[in-house]
Amino acid sequence: MDAPLGFENEDLLDAYSRSVVGVVERVGPAVVSIARTTHGGPAGAGSGVVFTPDGYVLTNAHVVAGAHELQLGFTDGSSSPAHLVGLDHATDLAVVRTSAPTPHAAAFGQSSALRVGQLVVAIGNPLGFSSTVSAGVVSALGRTMRSRDGRAMEGIVQSDVALNPGNSGGPLVDSRGYVVGVNTAIILGAQGLSFAIPIDTAKWVVGELMTNGRVRRGWLGIVGQNRPLEREIVRRLGLGNASGVEVSGFDERGPAAKSGLRQGDVVVGVDDSTVSNVDDIHRALQRWPIVSALKLRVVRSRALLDLSVMPVEAPAN
Repeated sequence: MDAPLGFENEDLLDAYSRSVVGVVERVGPAVVSIARTTHGGPAGAGSGVVFTPDGYVLTNAHVVAGAHELQLGFTDGSSSPAHLVGLDHATDLAVVRTSAPTPHAAAFGQSSALRVGQLVVAIGNPLGFSSTVSAGVVSALGRTMRSRDGRAMEGIVQSDVALNPGNSGGPLVDSRGYVVGVNTAIILGAQGLSFAIPIDTAKWVVGELMTNGRVRRGWLGIVGQNRPLEREIVRRLGLGNASGVEVSGFDERGPAAKSGLRQGDVVVGVDDSTVSNVDDIHRALQRWPIVSALKLRVVRSRALLDLSVMPVEAPAN
């Protein structure tokens, strides 16, 4: 139907539509499909987003893990091989690079500025349908999910954007056209539940991968499990937490095995932070380098004592 006299086509678009169209025009050319081939043949596909003019692409670790070859597909129909720069299973993020000319690079925004209810757009290649666009709103912030290596991924962005297999690794974009997340997971059988890794996390991971090819974290070599503490012990020792991490074993390569820590000890603090569960220890070891020894506060034989241990860099995942 022709537009009414006096109106241009853009005038027929409401503000919501204009926002989505603007996002797609700005970011769409930077979105790529990623085909993975292993020694056994084709092994699935996902999405990614070009974020530098010289061909660096951000995606999910699970999209590219184990690949013998990677092939990128661009929105103009061209394709090019790519190589893995580095991946991090703990955040399910990876960086790959192509030497082919890239038509466009997307800009990173700030996931810390997101608000529940604001418009977000996902662009990707679900089920092989390239350059597919879905729009929705931020449903919740600060969700926690488990990565494939068991670590807690925090700050996860939940939205109601429709995602399908193949969207993994594609960008979640705000109404200004800035990438605010990397789409990483859906719950099969559910509707309106999708999750993205916040771009503020990705910025740090990208820097580590581009500089070192890996993300460096501190490591103690403790095998532990969450354990509740007896109320009487909590009260008598003046603890601020009702649980800790019981040491059930050691990785002999790690420094904890030589620190005086014993099997059966319950770690309740690292430096000035309380430890209630294994995730608290992971948080304390997140950044690298750690330049001084950590003070571990432990409960042993119903008494409290402090031990000193110097973390080493975590083995490659």
